[in-house]
Amino acid sequence: MRLNHLMQSIITIKNTNKVYSSGFRALNNINLTINKGEIFALLGPNGAGKTTLIGCICGTINASSGTITVKNNDNVRDYKKTRSIIGLVPQEIATEAFETVWATVKFSRGLFGKKRNDAYLEEILSQLSLWDKRHEQIRFLSGGMKRRLLIAKALSHEPEILFLDEPSAGVDVELRQSMWQLIKNLQKNGTTIILTTHYIEEAEMMADRVGVIHAGELIIVDEKKSLMNSLGKKTILIDLTDSLSRLPESLASFSLQLEDNGSRLVYFYNTNKDKDALKNLLNEVNRLGINIQDVFTKESTLEEIFVDIIKSKK
Repeated sequence: MRLNHLMQSIITIKNTNKVYSSGFRALNNINLTINKGEIFALLGPNGAGKTTLIGCICGTINASSGTITVKNNDNVRDYKKTRSIIGLVPQEIATEAFETVWATVKFSRGLFGKKRNDAYLEEILSQLSLWDKRHEQIRFLSGGMKRRLLIAKALSHEPEILFLDEPSAGVDVELRQSMWQLIKNLQKNGTTIILTTHYIEEAEMMADRVGVIHAGELIIVDEKKSLMNSLGKKTILIDLTDSLSRLPESLASFSLQLEDNGSRLVYFYNTNKDKDALKNLLNEVNRLGINIQDVFTKESTLEEIFVDIIKSKK
């Protein structure tokens, strides 16, 4: 994330709730600030409130209470202004089957009163590998191509903020990589990007900050690197020259597992909580006369951290 954007907010959400007539509370007192030019990943299990929150920000769902401002404009009172700033790629694929790709993106641009700019639309379609399909009717496109077309439609009016609700759903791995590159390029040009995803690798690859939502509550928001450093665990794999039949009693105080028929010690620890833990363990192993063949290090992935956070809230 570029430093000049770190403190410049573009979306501010204060005390926002969404309660349906059935009494179901989809959002519970959400407070969040999105910074200009960042990629913010919103993670959460199905039904957590991700799509509802995006809908409230974009104005497609009415919040029950609270305020949401987009570039200092109230998203209810100044709906037209805020909507022109936002591009939304919904989770559901819904397009006019008999329209051509080119007609669809031209129409989307015109909806926002933007002047004709065929060169810009060509650039978008080319980046999304859709230029060769511009004269085809949408009904003949594959699911992955329809997903890309939704992104092209959302970008057609040159929005400052792009919402991507599960952008990689139904998209093959190769196309997913090219979409990630497109998103990174948009960020370089100053676009703020908020994405929801089930692909944790997507957030790990691209996001500057991560928010975790569960049961309508935003339970954690942090910079990705900071989150992984503070909550991430290291796993140390210690391969032994000679197998152990059981763990010696003096090693019981360490978070250890004996695996591979006693030939490997697996040690879990957090460097932030005990910086000397690994050194102490190795000293004790050496004191016991246990010969080490090799040592490997494995760090927590964002997915493992996410699962741990959700488990702790249940």
